[in-house]
Amino acid sequence: MKTNKFLIAIVGPTAVGKTEISIKIANQFGAEIISADSRQFYRELEIGTAKPDAAELSQAKHYLINSLSIEEEYDVRDFENEALEIISKSFENSDSMIMVGGSGLFVNALAYGLDELPEVEDGVREKLNAELTTLGLLKLQEELKESDPEYHASVDLNNPQRVIRALEVIRSTGKPFSSFRTGQRVERPFRMIWVGLEMDRAQLYKRIDVRMDQMIAKGLFQEAQQFYPKRDLNALQTVGYKEIFGFLDGDYDKEEAIRLLKRNSRRYAKRQMTWFKKNEEITWFSPNDLDKILNHIEKAMQV
Repeated sequence: MKTNKFLIAIVGPTAVGKTEISIKIANQFGAEIISADSRQFYRELEIGTAKPDAAELSQAKHYLINSLSIEEEYDVRDFENEALEIISKSFENSDSMIMVGGSGLFVNALAYGLDELPEVEDGVREKLNAELTTLGLLKLQEELKESDPEYHASVDLNNPQRVIRALEVIRSTGKPFSSFRTGQRVERPFRMIWVGLEMDRAQLYKRIDVRMDQMIAKGLFQEAQQFYPKRDLNALQTVGYKEIFGFLDGDYDKEEAIRLLKRNSRRYAKRQMTWFKKNEEITWFSPNDLDKILNHIEKAMQV
């Protein structure tokens, strides 16, 4: 299906500069912005998620930032459905919209659609959540490796929600989770234009470390302590909070917590790049190459 509506995806690792570039592109094309950063949905999580600040949010209309409470259950299919509704309304007034974010699963869900997964048996998720608490994540990771080595090799193993989602399907069906992932694309009422942002790894890692220092100075430890009683919520199973919960549990001192915050943020960035580099539709740019990015988008719209 040929359409003159375009979803411009701005993707790349944390701290690479996606927010700044996306606002400039939005203003250039008179477009609105939808976030595909699964950590920025939650209004309570201010410091540790590097959301656009008030000045940035005022420069372009943003959707799905501060749209949820950490108490709410929200998964990638909920995101897909809500985002498609938002985009449909936005396209009534504009021919383009910007999707920006580093959460690869959410980005792909909106661009390509999700595989239909089987219904899971009642009580399986609750049992797995209980096992996570009593036995720990490592035990569940080992079960996933044994029952579905293919998915084990590609999933973010430090995300309990992803591990549990796979295991509940495996336990309910007796089949590997990866066997239900067809990779078939869903036809969308828009065309995708992909822009990837990257920079020298040493430079990116330095930016990540500096930004973490800034977050700590703004009160990241105090913010995490506020949520310590709710630390088992899915929304809090993320880099930037889990490391501080370990410190509050007494597992290590503050200096070690800061080291882990920086290390795990760098590892997260590396995983993001590994995910997006698999997508051959993405054209890669330096965040400093705004003119080249705009030219790429304009050319893609004329095809």
